[in-house]
Amino acid sequence: MKIQRYTAGSMRAALAQVRAEQGADAVILSSRRSDEGIEVIAAVDYDEALFADANRQRAAPIMVEPPVIVPAAAPPTPMVTATAPKTASRPATRSSVADPGYGAMQRELQDLRRILETGLAGMTWSDKRLREPLKARVLEELSAMDIAPDVAMALAALTPRRTNLENPSHIPLALLVKHLPVIQDMTCITGGIAAVVGPTGAGKTTTIAKLAARWCTLHGSQDLALVSTDGYRIGAREQLSSYARILGAPMYTANDGKELARVLDRLKSKKLILIDTAGMGPRDIRLTEQLATLRLGAARARVLLALPAQGEGHALEEIVRSFAPASPAACLLTKVDEAASLGAVISVTLRHKLQIAYVCDGQRVPDDLHAAHQKRVWLIRAAAKLKERSPPARDEAGLARKFGRASAHA
Repeated sequence: MKIQRYTAGSMRAALAQVRAEQGADAVILSSRRSDEGIEVIAAVDYDEALFADANRQRAAPIMVEPPVIVPAAAPPTPMVTATAPKTASRPATRSSVADPGYGAMQRELQDLRRILETGLAGMTWSDKRLREPLKARVLEELSAMDIAPDVAMALAALTPRRTNLENPSHIPLALLVKHLPVIQDMTCITGGIAAVVGPTGAGKTTTIAKLAARWCTLHGSQDLALVSTDGYRIGAREQLSSYARILGAPMYTANDGKELARVLDRLKSKKLILIDTAGMGPRDIRLTEQLATLRLGAARARVLLALPAQGEGHALEEIVRSFAPASPAACLLTKVDEAASLGAVISVTLRHKLQIAYVCDGQRVPDDLHAAHQKRVWLIRAAAKLKERSPPARDEAGLARKFGRASAHA
């Protein structure tokens, strides 16, 4: 552990010295006002266990017994046993959690560290705004659109240092349009076997119906078949069966992987087979079973993940991670019309490089199904319009927490 003392005219100047010499991982051990200004003692490579052990050793008394001198001619004296204080009999290695003084000191150190990190974050963000105003503007605009900080930082790193645009606010939109991962899906054009997976309520069955209706518009229903593996929800198969009757296409059911394989073997003459799977939450213990059914029974299927666009960032992140074993080739953004913000779902697709195949913005079949590669600009403009409806108040402290701290530790 390297300990260093710094003296400056203000706390801000002292913290700047700490950061310059010891870096962002330094820990403030103490601070006080002196005749010379503000005195700060900071440490780097701080070992909390070593510090606690040193504190215990300092707190434990050291008992040294003096030598006893007995004169040769003196008569023998009775042995007197001294009783040590109870505190001395306690083991020196007792747990320091039981020491209220140590706990208070530990909490103070943690508070000081948070103060230091906050101060450094504010300084870093202010410095960024001065040195790279265009990049800072991009970060502000992306944050206002609810783009996650890590994704915003990655996009802002691609910002040009200078621009000829009259309105720099267009740069974040241009970056999003350029890097949004979209793909031209050929399911409704060339056919094949496609399975739609996703959580409960994501709109999988309705999306299956839209894909089927789009195929029928282009090719007719004679080479189309629908399959359901959803044996859990009441009425789930009836809903898909109703769509099949309207479209004039056959509909089959399968309860496990072997049954699904047999059904697909019977339907091998069909050009397009759409599989509707059971909706499972990311923490549902049956999710593994459902994905195994798909993997064993339809190994050749192209998997499309339904992502509800109105979901919050942490929930969408959990969905993507939970359905990763299905190896989705692309995703479907559903319920875009119900979203108050599109920043979270855009962030998740960018973070995982999950290609967007289709965008669904309503219940109409098949009108509200759009090819993502044709709706790239529309989707980003929709995200910007949602921001304009309820513009967030400018929050310098929040921007410093998001982007100043990230830059300081980069």
